This record gives sequence, structure tokens and C-alpha cells, in this order.
Amino acid sequence: MSRKVLLIEPDYKNKYPPMGLMKIATYFRRCGDDVRFFKGDLRHFAAQLLCEEYLQENNEHRIKRYYPNLLNYIKHGHLNDIDVIPDFMGTSLQVNIQYYHMRYVHKEYPKFDFIGVTTLFTFYWKKTVDTINQAKQFLAENGRFMVGGIASTILPEQLFKDTGVHPHLGLLDKPGDIDEGNPDIIDELPLDYSILHEVDYRYPVSDAYFGYMTRGCPRNCTFCAVKTLEPNYKDYIGIKDQLQYINKRFGVKRDLLLMDNNVFASKCFAQIIGEIKKCGFEKGSKYVPSDEYVIALQNLKEGYNIRAYLRVVVDIYNKIAEKLTNEEAGGLYLKREELALLYAETATVDSVIQFDALFRPFYDAHHNLLPRVHHIDFNQGLDARLATDAKMAKLSEICIKPLRIAFDHYEQRDTYCRAIRLAAAHGITDMSNYLLYNFEDTPEELYYRMKINVDLCQELGVKIYSFPMKYHPIRDPEFFDNRDYIGKRWNRKFIRTIQCILNSTKGKVGANKAFFEQAFGRDVDEFHRLLWMPEEFILFRSKYDAEFRARLAIMNPDKYTAKSKDGSDLANEWWDAFNRLDPQKLEIAKAIISTNQFDEGSYECDDDEISSLLEYYRISSNNAPKIIDDD
Repeated sequence: MSRKVLLIEPDYKNKYPPMGLMKIATYFRRCGDDVRFFKGDLRHFAAQLLCEEYLQENNEHRIKRYYPNLLNYIKHGHLNDIDVIPDFMGTSLQVNIQYYHMRYVHKEYPKFDFIGVTTLFTFYWKKTVDTINQAKQFLAENGRFMVGGIASTILPEQLFKDTGVHPHLGLLDKPGDIDEGNPDIIDELPLDYSILHEVDYRYPVSDAYFGYMTRGCPRNCTFCAVKTLEPNYKDYIGIKDQLQYINKRFGVKRDLLLMDNNVFASKCFAQIIGEIKKCGFEKGSKYVPSDEYVIALQNLKEGYNIRAYLRVVVDIYNKIAEKLTNEEAGGLYLKREELALLYAETATVDSVIQFDALFRPFYDAHHNLLPRVHHIDFNQGLDARLATDAKMAKLSEICIKPLRIAFDHYEQRDTYCRAIRLAAAHGITDMSNYLLYNFEDTPEELYYRMKINVDLCQELGVKIYSFPMKYHPIRDPEFFDNRDYIGKRWNRKFIRTIQCILNSTKGKVGANKAFFEQAFGRDVDEFHRLLWMPEEFILFRSKYDAEFRARLAIMNPDKYTAKSKDGSDLANEWWDAFNRLDPQKLEIAKAIISTNQFDEGSYECDDDEISSLLEYYRISSNNAPKIIDDD
């Protein structure tokens, strides 16, 4: 007997889809089970499930066009949602939907035999714990509840304390991890991309093959959790068969994102590059995207995740309708209404196949597939300490973009620069990295690392995009579920300054030297000034800083003038006041400024000179942009 399986990702924002759940979905489909995926508001999901049951029980074609009204009534119980439905009020249809509304109110939700919840970063802890506890309401009496992923593997005891669930630790890399006696190794199964179509959330990176060709890392960096998540290093994992399966079932993907933590450490590195080339990612390679409508029809006819692909075809109907004349779109709409194809929740495979004869000519006329460029990305970065000329030569044979090389510590600058120069010598010109800060580094060391990258771009004619990444101690009981940790060489004001600057640079540091100097300063002294500068002056430097404004005017006279409208130069006034303080008073002022708390009553100071300086930090603007943390 097939099981009803529910896979859930908490409703946090994340860039990449949940690879673990996608593999688990493949596993359960191979077992013949009914699998569904959800990411979002679980109360809304409950209403969707109840509305599905209602429509199955009351299979009357005339009410299907009112699906949004029925769903809203189940959620809110407002009669005005359903009194617009002809010949509905006072009938058994109304009585039945009242029953489903009451089930929603009393949280009598449809049940699942297996529920799996993934976890990601620990600073999403509250949202993750809330999701797990809410998801229990969907579990059948004798069902199984499973939690896994990064956060739960790192903090299993805390997760049990907050949810009562003992999580699965690490990878699903052994036969029988879910069902005793089943020989499938879930971690080696291909990803089920169809589940991504079941949710409204759109992952910024989804048109890619995701995978691993190695597992683990031989190093044991103190800030890294890889040893906990993937304790054993594995030199080689083949991906060719997985990619071929994905192409056939879900269509060709644009990029190849390999999540290996240290592929340079593999003894099979040359073999890995050779397989990547055989998979079509040699340098300069292109591909023609698969036809999403053809893929959707194929999967519907084969009965593969019908729920997902009904959503795909309905979405395609809506997109094509936007390109048609009013007369054409109107004719298609009436036919869709007749076949209950206005909503995925009311559509059927038979109605989609019947509609295809009418819809296909319009689709073909407004849809074309052109060759595109392939890229490959070792997304977790490469270890500069293991870079060699031979390895860079092999990398230059594939369409790698960008090449990511870790630069976590200033002390590694010579090793890092050597790796960058090796890459450039082999024609690899698009690069990127993450710069860990707020760990054991100083703010000045972060500046020097950013400047090294800018200088290398000028020297070598390459592009290096750096992404400063704030360190969080994910196992610390005080900080694992928040972003409040301040490194011993940092303070809250310095962290806020970096976030302010990165807010204007969209979180990255580019190759343009002039732009870097505008953002972070021409030298470490200017950077040091920015670290202590009032937040308002950082966000609106062209308004408050006459020297900075004059520089902008020289660089871009069409956009900037040398003077502000009100002639203000508060930034230099503040700096003069800052530097006028004697050493003892300056230390007192810095101690207050370091807290980044300047509201009434947030600090005590009876010195007029210091108090006068602190007034600059209380200047604020109503239109100041919201600062986004860097994770």
C-alpha cells in the first residue's frame, strides 16, 4: 500500500533548492508512494488540502471556476466568498464546505504517513522549530516524522529539546536509512526537480544540476561545520548517470553547481574534470534548453508528479495568454473555463491533453529555444593551499564561471595570490570568493584582503567579485540562533559600518578600483575613519561629506555637483570633533560608540565635549534604506 509523504522546507529565504528533500522525493517515488512538497505558510497549506478534499467529494464541474473563493471560505468562513457562486447557497455544497471550514478552525487536517522536514542555517532556528512543531499536526497516528539537514545535525540535542524530535544526523548515505531492507542509498539518487513546481517560492538558482563529485574535507578549520556534516572524505562520486536521468525526466539544465567542500584534495581530480567534460561542460560549450511544455506533457502522460506538472502547464497557459490578442486570449480562456483549466487545483491530465490541440499552435508561435552558454561552478570554493599549475590547467578545460578560491585569513595572502595568478595564467578570468570576517581577523585585515583582490584585478586583467561573510558561532548556546555575535577584534559599530557599505554595493566588492575606494576608502586610514563614522553619514556621504562629494563630482560631473543643496559638511565637522578629544576622552567616546546605541538613555556621559561628539550619531534620515545582514 502506497504511503502519503509530505516533505517540508521551512519558509525562510534561501538561494538553492533543498537537495536532500529532492533526493528523498526520488526515493519515495521509486517506492510507489504519493509524494508532495511544501514551503510556505502551513496554515495555508492545510486550507489547500481541505479544499482538495472538498472538491474530490463534491465533484461538480460548475464550482471549479470558483476555486479561489472556496479556498478563502475554508480559511476565513466569510459568506461573501461563496454567495457569488450561482445556485450554491442553501444547497448541500454549502453545508459541506462549512464542514471543511470547521475542520480548518479546529486544525483537523489531512494526515500523512511520513513527514520529512529539512533544516538549514541555525540563525533560522525559531522559524525551523515552529515549522517542525506545526508539521506534527499533519502526521497520521502511526506515521513517521523525520528531521534532518545542517542545523539539526549540528545541534541535535537542542532540536530535541525544542521539538521532541530526535533528528537524523548527517547524510542519508547507507542502505535502509528510511526503510529497513531497501538497498537504495538516498544520497546517491538523482534529484527530483519536479517538486520545485509544487510551491510558489522561486529559488534564485534553480536552472542547474546540483551535485557532489567528492564529499567531506581533509582539513579541520575551527569555524567550519563540514567535519560534523560530512566526516569522511570521499575522493570521487560519478554524476554522469544522474545528469542523463535529469535530462530525460526534467529537461536540460543551464549550469552545473558542484557543492564539493574541497575538490582540490581529491586524488581523482583529473578524472573528475574528465567526467565534467563528457557531461557537456567543456570550455565554450553551449546547449539548447528543453521545451518545458513538452517535458510537462510527457510527465503528465506518464503519471509522474501530476500535481506539479498541472501547475506547470497552467502557468504556461497564463504566460502565453499575455502574448496573444484579446480575441485569441479570450477564446482560450473560455475553453479553459469549460475544461476546468483555469487553476492547477481543478485541472486534470485528460483535460490538459484535450486542450493541447487548441493550445499548441499558439504556444509554438510564441515560444522559441535558442542556444545558451553552459557554466560550471564549484560553489563552495577551492583550497588555494592545494592549487597547482597542473590543476589550474585542468580547470581551464571546462567552462568554469566563476572560479571560487577561499581567502578566509589575511595570513594566507601569499598562497591566495599565487593561486589567483596561476588561474589567470591559464586564461581563467572570472573569479569570486567569500571573505570571512568577524572571526579572528581585524577590520583592517578585511580591508587589506578586499584591496588585494582589487589590485589583482588591475594587475592581471581579471574580474574578482568578493563577498564579505560575517562569522557566526553556530554551536554557541548564546549565538547559534541569532546574528548577534561580535568577534574579539570587532565591535557592534564596526559590524554595522560594513553592513551599511555592503548594502550600497549589493553585498559584493567588485573589480573597479575607483568604486572600491568610494565604498571602503582609498587607504586603511580612510577605512578606519569610516568604521567610526556615524551611520547616517555613511549611507548619505554625498550629502554630508564635502570632500567625498567633490571626488564624486570630478569622476561623474553629470551626476554630482561639488556642493550639496544645503552646503553641509557634517562628516568633516564630526571627524574634527572626534580627533580633538584627548586620548582619555577618546577612549571613553569609543567605548560608547562601539555599542552602536545612541538613543535617549542608552548611554551615560557627563562630559560636554564627548556629549557634543555623540550628537552626530543621533542624526537620522526618514528615508534611510533598510540594512540587510550579509548572510
